[in-house]
Amino acid sequence: MKPAASTENLPEVSEPKTLAGAQTLVRGLDVLMAVADSGKNLPELSEALGLTRSTTHRLATTLVEQRFLNFTPRVGYSLGPRLLELGYLASRQMNLARVAHDDLVNLAKQTGDTVHLGILDNGRALYLDKVLGTRRIEISSRIGERQPLRSTGIGKALLLDEPESALRDLYARESRDFPGYRVSEGDWLERMKSYSQSGYALDLEENEDRIRCVAAPIRDAANRIIGSISVSSAAQYMDDARMKALTQDVLATVRAISAEFGWSEKHLK
Repeated sequence: MKPAASTENLPEVSEPKTLAGAQTLVRGLDVLMAVADSGKNLPELSEALGLTRSTTHRLATTLVEQRFLNFTPRVGYSLGPRLLELGYLASRQMNLARVAHDDLVNLAKQTGDTVHLGILDNGRALYLDKVLGTRRIEISSRIGERQPLRSTGIGKALLLDEPESALRDLYARESRDFPGYRVSEGDWLERMKSYSQSGYALDLEENEDRIRCVAAPIRDAANRIIGSISVSSAAQYMDDARMKALTQDVLATVRAISAEFGWSEKHLK
């Protein structure tokens, strides 16, 4: 009698169906991305995807039925209301501090310095998170406190998209609220112009004696600034050469966090 054939290494019967289903899902997502790139009619969509018109029509029709796409005769396809609903739910579920925390921890380990996360809150920089580095340095910032914008790295990074008129108003307002700032308006505006062009900002012992920071903004899918991070340390560890080198680490981190909120490197072009 022949021994019974082993079935241990045989694939499950449902595997081909599973693979076909996954392929259909990927193609459906490709249709959504093609329409998102720019609304298209059926021939344009078929050509962009490299699929037959019948396959493209079947996929698009299903997406229209599920409200992921809209279809307008003689115009073509556009994104549907279901995506707006999902986008709203996603935005509610995504908390900046929660999403960014692991990246902040990694940056603190990588640099050995203290890393902050902040947002703009009623004309101040609100600190949402603080991850200590390995250096035995005391930085007085606290989670939940609100700091000036013009003197902090976090604050200046939040302002990189602001026009000069808004920056002048802010400088005047903070001159009243926080007197004693050692950087003149003219020098500060020149620095902000340079920071805006480079995509990051510096705190050169402006907010706390002997503490320097490198900061950069976090952006969303529309390239809007939604927060910022900074790497802070004692001036003895933050000479000009090291601050310049740190900008690459900080920029890499904010780009990774920004990508979680839909930002794309196409905005760098």
